[in-house]
Amino acid sequence: MTVSQVGPPEVQPAAQPAPAGRPHGNRALLTASAALVLAVLVLSALSLSVGAGEVGAGDVLDYVLGRHGARDSSRLSLVVGDLRLPRTLTALAVGAALGTAGCLLQAVTRNPLAETGLLGVNAGASLGVVVGIAFLGVHSGYGYLLWAFGGAVLASALVLLIANRRGGGSPMRLVLAGSALGATFGGITSVLIVNSAETYDRFRFWVLGSLAGVEGFTKLTSLAPVLAAGFVVALLIARPLSALALGDDLAKGLGHRPGVIRVVVAVAVTLLTAASVALVGPISFLGLLAGFLARAVTGPRLTAQLLLAGLIGAGVLTGSDVLARVVSRPFEAPVSVIIALFGAPVLIGIVRSRRMASMGMTDPAADESPKAGRAAAVRAPRPAGSDSLVVRTGSLSLLVPRRAAVAAFALAALLVGAVVLSAYAGQSQMGLSRTFGAVFGSGDRFDVLLVQKFRLGRIVAGLAAGAALGLAGCLTQTLARNRLATPELLGVNDGATAAVLLSATLSGTFGAWWAGPLGALAAVLVVTTVSGGLGQRGYRVLVVGLAMSALASAVTQVVLSRRSLNSAGSLYVWTSGSLNGRSYSVAVPVLIGLAVLVPLALAVTRHLNVLRFDDSTAASLGVAPGRVRLVCMLLAVGLAGLAVGICGPVGFVALASPVIAGRLAGPLRVPVVGSMLVGSALVVLADTVGRIALDGAEIPVGIVTTVLGGPFLLWVLLGRSAATRV
Repeated sequence: MTVSQVGPPEVQPAAQPAPAGRPHGNRALLTASAALVLAVLVLSALSLSVGAGEVGAGDVLDYVLGRHGARDSSRLSLVVGDLRLPRTLTALAVGAALGTAGCLLQAVTRNPLAETGLLGVNAGASLGVVVGIAFLGVHSGYGYLLWAFGGAVLASALVLLIANRRGGGSPMRLVLAGSALGATFGGITSVLIVNSAETYDRFRFWVLGSLAGVEGFTKLTSLAPVLAAGFVVALLIARPLSALALGDDLAKGLGHRPGVIRVVVAVAVTLLTAASVALVGPISFLGLLAGFLARAVTGPRLTAQLLLAGLIGAGVLTGSDVLARVVSRPFEAPVSVIIALFGAPVLIGIVRSRRMASMGMTDPAADESPKAGRAAAVRAPRPAGSDSLVVRTGSLSLLVPRRAAVAAFALAALLVGAVVLSAYAGQSQMGLSRTFGAVFGSGDRFDVLLVQKFRLGRIVAGLAAGAALGLAGCLTQTLARNRLATPELLGVNDGATAAVLLSATLSGTFGAWWAGPLGALAAVLVVTTVSGGLGQRGYRVLVVGLAMSALASAVTQVVLSRRSLNSAGSLYVWTSGSLNGRSYSVAVPVLIGLAVLVPLALAVTRHLNVLRFDDSTAASLGVAPGRVRLVCMLLAVGLAGLAVGICGPVGFVALASPVIAGRLAGPLRVPVVGSMLVGSALVVLADTVGRIALDGAEIPVGIVTTVLGGPFLLWVLLGRSAATRV
């Protein structure tokens, strides 16, 4: 393997700035460094001068310099010495730490999209902190650090393991794998906090990533040695890590040990990330911003990249914190939302860049995918009698594929079993005979009320939402020619969730059925417009969808943080995906939508089969690809939005349903009906598991599917022959 094949994007000749040894290259670097230092100083001065307390720049300068007896003023000591100065220094330290950690991750994974938030390291550290809060009542800086360190170690190890797998280190695939890790860690975190009002109250502000809670120097001084150790390790490993960029074989030839280098990098990233999360909570996109901008200035010089990434991270976080204090006075915006507003467009810009296209990472493999085999099978079908059954009624005849029919019957039986289990299972002990009697209105009055009023209404809602999600996933995967192009990964679910919460905030009533579809439509329009369409840029549209999800999720968290604890707690359960309290009336909009949209989806099934080919082939067969995609996109958006309106964002059902149904039914046809059956069964079963898993408590269905769906996404991404399956 040549150097050009394994090297990071920054060693590509066309993208390099002037070599490090040239004087004008060094001059440009020195100029940029001086400008960054000046910008950081200015932003630090602004951070000290802006905020509550009616203390201006002159008073701050007097306090810092000790002039005019300013330090004897209790008001200045409180505002500047106890609030603004610790907050500013914390922003500088955490920003530098996250910028350096992002740069290290990008170098060791040879991936310009690597970042602690996108790769799930922040989520792992957050899980560790929540475990400490929930089980041990941890509330100190060192307590947060220890638990954050454990979670970050686990996440970092998994990220590097994925990056070293064959095909796992490609930029898009690694980001999606990090998203799966983050979702799984987030699901486990939700399990711990969803049934504890006290833990959730402490978590909902901390999880936003904010410096508003920084008071005094206690936490910063206690964690400063950890941050310092992380910075020292990062600088010491820079030279060996530069050699690793040439490939493992060349690095070994130069006397380095690639395995040891990766372990040391993981230690540095873990120290920096864990301390940052313990101080201010999880903040995403900062490492991506800092690494991208530093690489644009320095080129392949890793030591210079690390130094500039630290400066850029410190400046961006400090500036964002200043904006957070002034954009929504008298309230304070979470700093993570401000950074997401900058980081998401940068992520989109990187994905759309020519460099990513030149690496061959923007699109999934087309020639090697199983779709080629499907195309061959469709072009040369087997004789009807070999795999199909001819059903004749008078002058009418129908060709029924045997495998698809058997799969449909099996899935229908599974769905019936799931419904029976859900009606039977629960905290009250009823036998099957009593359950069936209650279904038909006979037996004890309490049994009838429990089954008909609560369980059956909940089951109907779950069936409707699952069918809608399964069908939406089938449509989006087919029109994008990508198994991963599902509503949750395209930002549709989070967009619909944010729209529902915003409508509830503005109107004062929750549950407007139209808000979900409108939010979903807005999200998908943004994603498809920015990414250039769904049909030809599979991985690009997925990463743009992740950016959209981050923005919508930030909006959701801000809305929750502004509500009372009782209101926020109940809404948090819904935003996790829950069927609790759902009834027949809630399911009516989705049932009406299914009654209209399913026949339309079945009507376009023939066109969907053809759409799996390239556009020119589809056009030659009389299908208009653009029109079919538009219809399918609108169908999928409407279905996903209605499902979110019922039960919130239930994740990974839309991903798993078409994959499972396709495996059962075979590759010759789009599994529209099978995806609906699988989706309904998955939602009902997950809801049943959530009701009975914990004694006296309930786990929302969306948390169950997220905990199980993250590993499923990793299997799809990194399983055997993953490079040709996705």
